[in-house]
Amino acid sequence: MSFECYSNSRLGDAMQTKVSGNTMKTRTDVDYLFEPRSVAVIGASQNKAKIGYRIVENIISCGYKGEIYPVNLKGGELLGNKIYPDLSQICGEVDLAVITIPAKLVFPAVKECAEKGVKHLVIITSGFSEVGHSEEEKRIVRYAREHGMRVLGPNIFGIYSSAVSLDATFGPGGILPGHVAIITQSGALGIAMIGKTAAESLGLSVLVSVGNKSDIDESDLLEYLAHDEATQVIVLYIEGVKDGERLVDTLTKVTRDKHVIVIKSGRSKRGAVAAASHTGSLAGADEIFDSVMRQCGVLRAESVQDAFDWARFLADSPLPKGKEAVIITNGGGIGVMTTDACEKYGVDLYNDQKTLKETFSGVMPDFGSWKNPVDLTGQATVRDYEHAIEAALANDEMHATLALYCETALFDGEELGRLLKREYTLYQGKKPIVFSLFGGEKLAVITSELRKEGIPVFSDVYDAVSCLGALYRSWRNLSTPVESAEKVEIDTGAVQTILDRARSEKRGFLLADEAQKVAKILGLSMPQSIIARNLGEAVQAAAKIGYPVVMKVVSKDIIHKSDAGGVAIDLVNEEEVVDAYQAIMRSCRSYRRDAVVQGVEVVEMVRPGVETILGARQDGSFGPIVMFGLGGIYVEVMKDVAFRAAPIGRKEAHAMVADIRSYPLLLGVRGEKRKDIDGIVGVAVRLSNLIHRCRDITDIEINPLVVYNHEDGVKAVDVRILFKEEGEVR
Repeated sequence: MSFECYSNSRLGDAMQTKVSGNTMKTRTDVDYLFEPRSVAVIGASQNKAKIGYRIVENIISCGYKGEIYPVNLKGGELLGNKIYPDLSQICGEVDLAVITIPAKLVFPAVKECAEKGVKHLVIITSGFSEVGHSEEEKRIVRYAREHGMRVLGPNIFGIYSSAVSLDATFGPGGILPGHVAIITQSGALGIAMIGKTAAESLGLSVLVSVGNKSDIDESDLLEYLAHDEATQVIVLYIEGVKDGERLVDTLTKVTRDKHVIVIKSGRSKRGAVAAASHTGSLAGADEIFDSVMRQCGVLRAESVQDAFDWARFLADSPLPKGKEAVIITNGGGIGVMTTDACEKYGVDLYNDQKTLKETFSGVMPDFGSWKNPVDLTGQATVRDYEHAIEAALANDEMHATLALYCETALFDGEELGRLLKREYTLYQGKKPIVFSLFGGEKLAVITSELRKEGIPVFSDVYDAVSCLGALYRSWRNLSTPVESAEKVEIDTGAVQTILDRARSEKRGFLLADEAQKVAKILGLSMPQSIIARNLGEAVQAAAKIGYPVVMKVVSKDIIHKSDAGGVAIDLVNEEEVVDAYQAIMRSCRSYRRDAVVQGVEVVEMVRPGVETILGARQDGSFGPIVMFGLGGIYVEVMKDVAFRAAPIGRKEAHAMVADIRSYPLLLGVRGEKRKDIDGIVGVAVRLSNLIHRCRDITDIEINPLVVYNHEDGVKAVDVRILFKEEGEVR
């Protein structure tokens, strides 16, 4: 039996290397996912209602020039292409196999792909971990990796790559090539995005579904997109994060070269549960996700519409050369609204009154205002707008322009449309500009037509300013070099010894004296303390330390001491120590009758300061993280906290401290002095190093960390440390 052989001549050896400027780039393994020389569709069907038909049709319709190999046991022909009964009968190489057959048949097909030497598997099929069949999914991935193959999916809608005009999806087709890459965890949402990108005239470089992320995940795809010249903006839709540490590292690098936008579902508690059941992955706490994305330089969008608006604007707009924008309007009210929006979205307004007057007084009606917002008034003509917008373009001190228009009887709609096209063309490559048109049906039509041509025009000023704000946030990040985490000398061996000794006693947390030893290893300043085993020792300890003192219960069975009534503060004499000791014992026995109480910790009463909390933990999504916030007993009520992926450097630690709403308290209010923020930063850096290097520690909390005036230091009043017990996975 003989079979017709295909040699991949249409793409062939020309794709062995990629040209980038004047240099030649050797193809990497992941390149073959986005730039395959040949594609096999396993499960190709002559039935137009089947996914296997739709994928082959889309590949052909998109103009893919590589070899197309439909595969189906029945054989025959599909859309002018021979259908092969199995992969072994294909003489040419197969870079990419798209699998659309039922779940029970996927593993045998994977084995066949391995025998053929396929490089990448795109498994469209559902029915794996998302419905509880995790073991079969793991078996497929394990076998694929053992045979040099990577797996995208399963449970996806496919992949689009403009680099080779490949649409291997079962979506509606008609994807426009462009400069925005979309990575989505939701297949249904991804298919809907295809239609929406076409409606929004948003051109794509890549559209890829990751589904269950059994093997290839966002980080793998980002590594390719980081070097893809066609991609200017990356949009991520994420339901859950699996390998968060790698994702943080990858995003931190990518956002120094590309704009990255994320849409994250699972913000609410109910939404997080829904996301976990839908994708088979756990959604982390939203506060942590939000903080970590900002740490990475990622823009988080509240909605798909925001993400699309930002993506289109960022893909086409030049980066600003400075931070100050100018508003040009014919309505005072709309100008004020835009000023409010600028404050909300972090857009600074140019405020040199002398220069504003020199720039605009000669290009506006006598009754206008040259202040920013530059108000041309309702009597302004198209010519007035033209002169004002071009005056802003000519002034190098004005780095971006917001041009607003409220409908009046003096404007001709068609002339307005031509004006905005002309001005946008003048600004392209020089400065960012956004437009907002507010009025009736005629303006709505103009807005729609201009948006289809890729011009950033909006009916709501907040949408316009939101785009400019996104550009500025990304620009600031692109302009900021990556900070290396500060390495701190910590005797981790000594810490591990303390943990192992405690673990041998069958407990998962450190007692007060053990936690103090770890604190000393970290170099923390702590109040003097003594462990008292009975009432007599407590009285002696208080006298030795000096009044006032604090007493805290010491028990391996009681972690939250305050909840058990196990804390007494501001004890000023022996009588109060005796009464407090007895009260603590009664309360703790009532709280938990079987609790074994070793005694009490008698602690020096520290002088007052601002109570903060510093913590660190092993997060299920992002690994080691560090947290800072307003401390004391109300931390869980106020929830004024910020997070960062660990380890961090001093600059990132400063940013974390500044993130909390209570930050002004640390700067000093109503005549108070600035607090020792550098002291907080130093502790945060050391704590982040500890949680990153000692993975046995699951949680460490300093609450309160009392902060004194600038250069007076900080003091760790209470340290609580939890760790993995014997038998837990490390």
